[in-house]
Amino acid sequence: MASTIRDVALMTGVSVSTVSRAFTMPELVNAETLERVRQAGEKLGYQPNRAARALITGRTGNLGVVVPDLTNPFFPAVVKGVQSRAREMDQCVFLADADEDPRAEHELILQLAKQVDGFVLCASRMSLEQVRSLSATTRIVFMNRQVAGSPSVMTDPGGAYQAIAHLAALRHERVAYMNGPSASWSNRERRKALRSAARKHGVELVEFGPFTPSFEAGIQAADLALASRVTAIAAYNDLMALGILTRFTDRKVRVPEEMSVIGFDDISMAAMATPSLTTVSLPKEECGRVAVDLLLALLRDQEPPTHRLPTQLIVRGSTGPRRSD
Repeated sequence: MASTIRDVALMTGVSVSTVSRAFTMPELVNAETLERVRQAGEKLGYQPNRAARALITGRTGNLGVVVPDLTNPFFPAVVKGVQSRAREMDQCVFLADADEDPRAEHELILQLAKQVDGFVLCASRMSLEQVRSLSATTRIVFMNRQVAGSPSVMTDPGGAYQAIAHLAALRHERVAYMNGPSASWSNRERRKALRSAARKHGVELVEFGPFTPSFEAGIQAADLALASRVTAIAAYNDLMALGILTRFTDRKVRVPEEMSVIGFDDISMAAMATPSLTTVSLPKEECGRVAVDLLLALLRDQEPPTHRLPTQLIVRGSTGPRRSD
């Protein structure tokens, strides 16, 4: 027979109402009692009734996560962090893929809004007008985008500065940047950091794009880079960089002897490429975990601060000294 809320109350020596608050509004229960109730619940195998909790608190216990492209290996790692933290906090996660379409993203949020308590929007492509209209009706935490008045999880530009410093140390003087989507906030921030670092190190930054953040776009970008007489390339993300490496292999361009390549994200395939890809590592799972914490704080009517997480250049085999003329 399934355990009940009364069983948990008897085991912990507290009232049924206290047990109910521990599972529905844990912020109202002191930490020691909360831990005793949770341990008793686990021991007894007690499962709170989500429908009843929704009636008491007005919350569903569900969080929505919208990503621009689930086939991009960056986002499953973020979702893994979201799921892990949500599970710890007894929350369920609804996942939606906007397919790099801001209109679809907007529609998905409207469709899910009644089924979730709030959203984590990853690298949102929506216009500011769309974002503001949605923020007035539901709780939103942004990841890799900064929106005034809304909490965000972002990565700092340190890795981009390190990428240019690394190439400058290898005597590269003319570097291409392959832009990501024009609607991407992270692309604009990345480009700004690369421009600043290039000025500091006396490097000429040649820009191309925008491109879709895909392997196929990297193949197209590689030919443009070769025609521009650069000696190194920084791609918006690792998928593009891997496409560039593949095209160079087809065209018998040796990496890094004739061309150096850097990506962003440090997806698992970056280390598996030949040569292995130098890339800027972003804390993907941590981004997801922090985003859940911010959203839960927002649901408690707190005003969580924006978080910036560090990035780090990972040097591998795709970068080397500029070839002497």
